Amino acid sequence: MLYAQIHLTLPAWVHEGIDAARPYPRDADKVALAIELSRRNIDAGSGGPFGAAVFGPDDRILSIGVNRVMPHACSLAHAETMAYMLAQQRTQRVRLNLDEEGRPVGPITLATSSQPCCQCYGATVWAGIDRLLIGARSEDVESLTDFDEGPLPLDWVGALEARGIVVARDIHRDAARDVLRRYGELDGPTY
Repeated sequence: MLYAQIHLTLPAWVHEGIDAARPYPRDADKVALAIELSRRNIDAGSGGPFGAAVFGPDDRILSIGVNRVMPHACSLAHAETMAYMLAQQRTQRVRLNLDEEGRPVGPITLATSSQPCCQCYGATVWAGIDRLLIGARSEDVESLTDFDEGPLPLDWVGALEARGIVVARDIHRDAARDVLRRYGELDGPTY
């Protein structure tokens, strides 16, 4: 029999301490939340050291995501893609920054604990994100853990900006690196 459905979930702990009604007006606050999600994910043993959150134009959370690759045996269950899929389900929009008539509803912001890998980079292009906020860099991920972030265009920031996606890097980079370092020291599985 062929499988005909996919069931991906976030860990139960995401319902504790995440205030979806609270605004996060500062970029630093948005990335701090993503880093906190990554930390909680490894502390709970519920996935890899990556967290992400999608914010609407009112600076409130549309969705969050954490890495769930190993728990779900699904290489697509990265923090960013989990957050995108949940935001798309919530809004019923494939492109999060456009309404049903194709009119802009943004800005829509993704805050992520670490630079998107090649898979999440592609998902960012198609998800309808206006702003991408990043904690750690891919070289941090690869030097502090066993993850392979995959190939990106040489000027990946320029390529996103050419599509209208504003990119801000190194927001709380040291805090994001600390989570990666801790995970790397655990010598756990690569998610």
